[in-house]
Amino acid sequence: MSSYVVERRTVVDAPADRIHDLVADLHAWRSWSPWEDLDPALERRYDGAERGTGARYSWSGNRKAGRGTMEVVTDTPERIEILVSFEKPFRSTSTSAFLLAPAGAGTEVVWRMTGEQSGVAALVGRIVPMDRLLGGDLQKGLARLATAAGTG
Repeated sequence: MSSYVVERRTVVDAPADRIHDLVADLHAWRSWSPWEDLDPALERRYDGAERGTGARYSWSGNRKAGRGTMEVVTDTPERIEILVSFEKPFRSTSTSAFLLAPAGAGTEVVWRMTGEQSGVAALVGRIVPMDRLLGGDLQKGLARLATAAGTG
């Protein structure tokens, strides 16, 4: 097994609470997630809490979108952590952490994904690092998050 960390950051010209609401409410991800356009017919289900800790989202889609779940496991004004579990196209579990900090008149947003690779994924990870596979998606997501927050 090998572990990975993929991280991107940006400064968004919006207050932290506005950004926090877009991340902690899994319904709001439709407005900014970098993966929303992978499958126009994506099936979504929400359960648990309406937002914040305990909110859950599951999806099932085409080969690009796959199938999995997300659950908010930590929700504070400065940090939101989401446990992400993929069932397809391959099994994996990771944590997405969003860190929010004041930055001038705006908010610095750090999106950090961490996880473990095993089996075939670990072999692929030696050839194509997770940073290369996911880094662009995180950057795209942060840009879309800035737009959704009203600054893009």
